[in-house]
Amino acid sequence: MGLRTFLTDAWSWLNYKPVMAGTHDGRPHRALSPAVQATWLPDEAVRRLAAYKLLAAYDNNQAGELASLAGNEAAAERREFGDPATFVDTTLAHLLGKSQQIIVPGAEHAKDEDASPEAVAAAAVQQRLRDWAEAELLPLRMQAAERKAVLLGDGLYLLAWDPEKRRVRLRTLDPGLYFPVLEDDADPGDYPQRVHLAWEIPEDPKRGVKARLRRITYELGPILPDTTGLPAHGHLETGARAAAQAGDTYNNVLDRFERTYPWAPDAPSAITCYLTDAEWTLDDLRHGQQLDDLPLDKARFRTRADGALLHRLDLRLDFMPLIHISNTIADGEHFGQSSLAKVMQALDELAETDTDSARASATTGAPIIGLAGARTEVDRVTGGPKPLAVEPGTVFALADGGRMDVLDTSHQLAELRSRVEEIRDRAAVNARLPAVSLGTVDPSDVPSGRALELSLGPLDSLVDAMRLARAHKYALLLKLVQRIHQAGHAEDWPQGEALPARLVFGPHTPTDRTAILDEVIRGVSAGVLSLQTGIRMLQDAGYPIEDTREEVERIRAGRQPEEDAEPKRTVSAAAEAEADDVSE
Repeated sequence: MGLRTFLTDAWSWLNYKPVMAGTHDGRPHRALSPAVQATWLPDEAVRRLAAYKLLAAYDNNQAGELASLAGNEAAAERREFGDPATFVDTTLAHLLGKSQQIIVPGAEHAKDEDASPEAVAAAAVQQRLRDWAEAELLPLRMQAAERKAVLLGDGLYLLAWDPEKRRVRLRTLDPGLYFPVLEDDADPGDYPQRVHLAWEIPEDPKRGVKARLRRITYELGPILPDTTGLPAHGHLETGARAAAQAGDTYNNVLDRFERTYPWAPDAPSAITCYLTDAEWTLDDLRHGQQLDDLPLDKARFRTRADGALLHRLDLRLDFMPLIHISNTIADGEHFGQSSLAKVMQALDELAETDTDSARASATTGAPIIGLAGARTEVDRVTGGPKPLAVEPGTVFALADGGRMDVLDTSHQLAELRSRVEEIRDRAAVNARLPAVSLGTVDPSDVPSGRALELSLGPLDSLVDAMRLARAHKYALLLKLVQRIHQAGHAEDWPQGEALPARLVFGPHTPTDRTAILDEVIRGVSAGVLSLQTGIRMLQDAGYPIEDTREEVERIRAGRQPEEDAEPKRTVSAAAEAEADDVSE
């Protein structure tokens, strides 16, 4: 009967957009993205990529342009003033906080007089990871990856060993290139065993290059033998020992090849990661051949800088060097959800109201005037009256009984502006971004710090949930950084199990530093708080304290930092003096 299908999936919140459900089967409109019609694209990825493009259009103030391409001619006059980008940037700023710091548990005890070897090792690994993060511009790359995650719902990191720089390189990728092969019954939190990174390369008529498809595949699989060591007509069982690759052994009991990795010296593994990097011309792809089953006999494999062919190249890793960042906690879905998902219709309403306000302001600034009894000049060419122009100093001669009426639309303009503020506040509430976080509240309107703290409650829950969704991913990233350094035999990276490390985000809300300082002084003086706990509270409040233990030693010694030439003061006196000077 041609009835439309009711779709409920991770991107069904966009079903109200005609460009997202342009056909009866729910496939996006062709104008949304030509790439969604590519024959190699998996069916389950069509709506995801269309949603990415639609969200990117909102972020770049191009939603009206996209709607006009889909047939809505009135959308070309749509006013877009950057509200979606403001929501994304504000959410990103609160998510990342003012700073990010790599912490290895136990490193804080490395400077104790009776420090254990484990604490010393933790401090050494912590310093190496921080040096690597500084060399690889980790905060900058996090900004790029996390902004995509907040806007699109997904982000992607790629790790690779650089033999020249002797360190792990970190890249951020567009999630539109990410195509995991997910099992039907797999847990959404589990990592897939096979992942493709794929994109089309447009044709270049000047160079005579046809349109191509490039696919980079990472796949976990059993360790294979070196086939060059096998006899011409031999079997795996008879030639297994001679066919083992360097560093591998053949387990006769389990009938498999095993390898001992530096991070697991006591647990041989039979798994490795293979890399394939190939290209196909689009003319060689038949209809129905999707990304996971492209013909290898028509592929053109790339080569590495050292000449190695990138066709199932053994990376000698038992994991994939890819980290997928999900913006939301997995709930039956592998992919995350955009922070704009719940407020898309409010953003549309806001843009339409802005458009109406622009039209009303035009009639308010240049009002419509009606004249009765005015004598107009005659156009000698056409014989008709010349149009009247209203300019400063214009005088109209009116006959007896003539009048001039002006259409006043200022009241409608005021109502529309009020409507804009109402919709913006509604969108901020649904996005859990209080007005104070968006900077639209006058500080003088906040009655107290307690009232400010209560108003930030929804934002606190939002940031906690987003950081929880990322906590194990960044812990995994830091673990893989250690392992790849070990696999590359980098200097000063010891062999053995990688130490657990985590990325700690800084405070995301403004704090009353004076109140916290006073609380620390009272708690430490009364003996209900230890000095170490008080110092950590000051660190969390944003005080420039780099090392807790060193700060405690300075305080106990009753002296300021060596570079400070001020006279010595007691702890309480110094803290109270600072409390008098600090203001927020």
